[in-house]
Amino acid sequence: MVRTATFSASAALLLASPVMAADIVIGVPNWPSVNATAHILKVAIEQNLGLEVELQNATNPIVFEAMDSGAMHVHPEVWMPNQQNLHDTFVQDKGTVAMNPNGVVAFQGMCVDQATADANGIVSIDDLTNPDIANLFDSNGDGRGELWIGAPGWASTNVEKIRAKSYGYDQTLDLIEIDETVAYADLANAIEAGKPWAGFCYTPHYVFALHDMTVLEEPPYDPDKWMVIQPTDDPEWLEKSDAGVAWDSAYLHVHYAKALEGSHPEVASMLANLSLTTDEVSAMTFALVIDEKEPLAYAEEWVAANEDKVLDWLSN
Repeated sequence: MVRTATFSASAALLLASPVMAADIVIGVPNWPSVNATAHILKVAIEQNLGLEVELQNATNPIVFEAMDSGAMHVHPEVWMPNQQNLHDTFVQDKGTVAMNPNGVVAFQGMCVDQATADANGIVSIDDLTNPDIANLFDSNGDGRGELWIGAPGWASTNVEKIRAKSYGYDQTLDLIEIDETVAYADLANAIEAGKPWAGFCYTPHYVFALHDMTVLEEPPYDPDKWMVIQPTDDPEWLEKSDAGVAWDSAYLHVHYAKALEGSHPEVASMLANLSLTTDEVSAMTFALVIDEKEPLAYAEEWVAANEDKVLDWLSN
């Protein structure tokens, strides 16, 4: 999912100070699957390589900057092409970060709960430009519907602003940015109450196992019609961007500091070989969010149950 952020004083101190107690520091942005993967990496590295691993919460730009400076070593789940600008800067241009080639296949789009779609003939994303349909999603009674476009700081949230402008439903709906946990709690409450809900959806994710959702139809992805600029690249990013087509297929890749190849080559090798499936990552998010398993305990269970897979990461 592409996330942007401004640097706080504490973040600046983090980036300026590569000295750390732990052998490996893993950055953890704010969505369930990256949290699960981060804890699994922590357990696998500590149990098999005898190193101390620390997890630090941070946004995508801060994790990349920290991998560049040496203050962090791993980003467990970089969404491509969402974070293409960060990838290009630190992997291609600066060469200080490496990408694991084994991407997890992902999807991004706009969803409506199935009952609302069926009852109102909602099929296409263009239906959101119809004021009568848009008003179905008015949950606060102000006369205007709401559409969840993602969490603050996600790069995909910026892209969804561009897509709303390009399709025109920014004129009929209020675009809501709230934490994913809150948004999907609102979805669950809406479905239980028989009320409409619309918003951003993606896989791998537990939501499709938990609720009946319909993905709105869109024109297929066309690179010639996908002009996306992030706020970090241009202050007039929204005005200059246009994306009136579906997202391209996305892939989730582990990224890690190239410096690990010299300081901890066994860790770098493991990170380069790691491979997960979409179903595995979806199950991780279900375990943490729906089953409410404690992340570290879940990671210990997962590593024990997937010993052969972890050993394969370590042996190549």
